[in-house]
Amino acid sequence: MPSAVSSWFGRPVFRYGSRPKTSYGTISQANANSAENRAELDERSDSVRFAGLASKISRRRPGLKRGTPWRPQPDPDRSPRRIAILVYPDICALDTVGPLEAFSMANFLGGLAGGNQQLYDLAIVATSTDPIPTSVGFTITPTCDLDGLGSDVDTLLVSGGDGRVEASKDERIKDFLRRSSLTARRYGSVCTGAFPLAAAGLLDGRRATTHWARAAELQRLYPKVKVEPDRIFTRDRNVYTSAGITAGIDLALALIAEDHGKRLALEVARRLVVPFKRAGGQSQFSAHLEAQFIEAPGLAAVRDWAAENLPADLSVAALAKRAGMSPRNFARSFKQATGMTPADFVIRLRLDKARGLLETTTLQLKAVATQCGFGSADVLRRLFVERLDVTPGEFRTRMSIRDRTANSDS
Repeated sequence: MPSAVSSWFGRPVFRYGSRPKTSYGTISQANANSAENRAELDERSDSVRFAGLASKISRRRPGLKRGTPWRPQPDPDRSPRRIAILVYPDICALDTVGPLEAFSMANFLGGLAGGNQQLYDLAIVATSTDPIPTSVGFTITPTCDLDGLGSDVDTLLVSGGDGRVEASKDERIKDFLRRSSLTARRYGSVCTGAFPLAAAGLLDGRRATTHWARAAELQRLYPKVKVEPDRIFTRDRNVYTSAGITAGIDLALALIAEDHGKRLALEVARRLVVPFKRAGGQSQFSAHLEAQFIEAPGLAAVRDWAAENLPADLSVAALAKRAGMSPRNFARSFKQATGMTPADFVIRLRLDKARGLLETTTLQLKAVATQCGFGSADVLRRLFVERLDVTPGEFRTRMSIRDRTANSDS
């Protein structure tokens, strides 16, 4: 396992299979800032040697710029962690290939540190080695069957997909999951892969999540599971579950950070052009998707008008008047059609607009709040933190970093 050693300037240095080096002693801030002590520490610090390694790599390999974050140091005595993903007929392809691409990129970046160090050994497991049909038409050929996987699995994940119902009934799969949970260091699921895990009893009493559209179903079928529908991914001791589809990549990044440090996980995210940690939970995605399926003409017209007139009065009374309904009947009908109250829907619409403005403009927060229909910048800030678990300033910074990263790789 890697250990973190704080270098004199606060950047973590990661080493495999060794203890942190003896501290050089306490040095006052004034002394640390002096040229003499800087030179002394530079000569003795591991971090300088690692920086030199990164510099050599950047000159040797096109596509890596000077200053690229340091990757794990090769350790020939350390075996790669084995990551196995369980698949079954009619899986969602991205549930499988998304996390695998993240782990594969970690292998690639880890190899750049020298010595062709392989961080992960990737395997796809199924009830047989016959090709597995996926949601997009192509097939995936498993690496091995259930009996051929062995007991040296570090991490076992279960893919999601429409085949989850049959997979949850398959006694071979459930027995395999129960056995593997006893030997794997950690296990979990991507998207609706939580269903087979829950059917095997492995989520009983645990916090878990799944695709927002299936969260209520998971809770109904398996009441012992503590379903958290708004989470991108959850960790409950050694059990990890992710939300829908692309959230499997978020989960894989978190596992990479846990195994090899945040700096490598950040570089993996940069190469995949995805956020290392996305702002907010699943609720930001489900609101508009659900609202799109309103069939009643009056409600649909109000929905569209509200989305185009966010600064206007969007109270229940105002929306009901536009729909030609009483406020009470409108509120009841809207909730039946969307699963949310009109007030909640309006807040989500406004937050979505605010996110777009923060991401694509340099408007001051007060101007953003005005254009989105919030009473003040303070109201916008409070709702951002409550609903998305991030401040508007932090969100804008993350999006700016993401855009600079994408441009630098293009």
